[in-house]
Amino acid sequence: MAAPHDDAVAERPAAVATHAPPPRALAVEDASLDLAGIVAGLRAARTRWRSAQQRPEEHGHRELPSREALAAIVDGLRGALFPLRLGPQDLRQESEDYYVGQTLDRVLGSLLQQARLELRYQARLGRGAEDVDARALAFVRAFGAALPRLRALLDTDVLAAFRGDPAARSVDEVLLCYPGVQAMIHHRIAHELYGHGLTLLARLVAERAHAETGIDIHPGATIGEGFFIDHGTGVVIGETAQIGRQVRLYQAVTLGAKRFATEADGSLQRGGARHPIVEDEVVVYAGATILGRITVGRGSVIGGNVWITRDVPAGSRITQALTREAGHDDGIDGAGI
Repeated sequence: MAAPHDDAVAERPAAVATHAPPPRALAVEDASLDLAGIVAGLRAARTRWRSAQQRPEEHGHRELPSREALAAIVDGLRGALFPLRLGPQDLRQESEDYYVGQTLDRVLGSLLQQARLELRYQARLGRGAEDVDARALAFVRAFGAALPRLRALLDTDVLAAFRGDPAARSVDEVLLCYPGVQAMIHHRIAHELYGHGLTLLARLVAERAHAETGIDIHPGATIGEGFFIDHGTGVVIGETAQIGRQVRLYQAVTLGAKRFATEADGSLQRGGARHPIVEDEVVVYAGATILGRITVGRGSVIGGNVWITRDVPAGSRITQALTREAGHDDGIDGAGI
C-alpha cells in the first residue's frame, strides 16, 4: 500500500506523526527463509526417527494424550477435591455439591478420552490388550470412586504441613500457598493413575507439578499419610521409593537409585526396586542424599547434606560428623554410610 501523502501526515497531531511505521510482516514466499527446505529436512528427520524406532506411519492425526487436557483435568480435580479453597472464586457452600457434580462430569469425561488414547497407544506398542473402551471406562469408574479416599489422604498432608511449620498461620494458607502440598495433590492423583497402568498420563500429571514447584516425585512412589515437604525446591523421589506415615523432608533431599543394572547389550534394565524405604516418622533435613534399596528405620533423623547408602536402624540420628567418624549414640558405623 502506498504511503499517505505528506500533507495528510502534516495534518496529524505531532505525537502521532512521530510514531514509527509498523514492521513489515515476513511473507511466507520470502525465498531467503527457504521454508520448503526446512519442511523437507524436518520430514526427513521424522522419517529417520520412525524407521529407527520401528514405528509404523502415523494414522493421520495425533494419537497421544494431551498435556493441555491433563492440566485442565487436574485443575478440575483440585477444585472438586477442595471446592471452597481451590474452586471458583464466587462459589458458595450451598452450591458445593452442584459444582462438584458438574465439574466431575466434565473432568471424568475428559479423563476417559485421555485414558482411551493411552490404552490405544499401549496396544499399538504391544503392551496392552485391545479392549480399550471397556478398560478405560472401568478405570475412570475406579478413579472416581477413589476420590473421597484421596481427599482424606490430602487432608492428612495439609495437617502435617500446618503442624510441622511454625510459620504457617492456618490450614488454608498451607493449602493455597505451600508448594509441597501442591506437589502432593498432583502426586496423589498421579499415583492413582499409575496404579491402574496409565503410566503416561501419570507422568504428565507429575511433571506438571515438577515444573510448577521444583519438586520431582515419580508417580510410582508410594507415600503414606501425613507427608510434609517443607520448602520443597529440589526434592527428588524415585519410582520405587516407599515412604511411611508422618514423614517430613526438607528442600534438596534425594531419595534415589545408587546404580542402574544393565542388560548384556549395555542398555538399562527397566523396573526393579532400586530406591529407599523410609519408615514412619522419619525426618530428613535439607540436602541429604539417600541412595539404593536401603531402609531408613522408624523415627530416625537424617541431618543436612549427608550421603547414605546403607541401612539406618530405627531411632538413629545421622549427622555430617557421624559420617566422618563412628557414631556414639546409635551404633552406626558412620564412615561406611
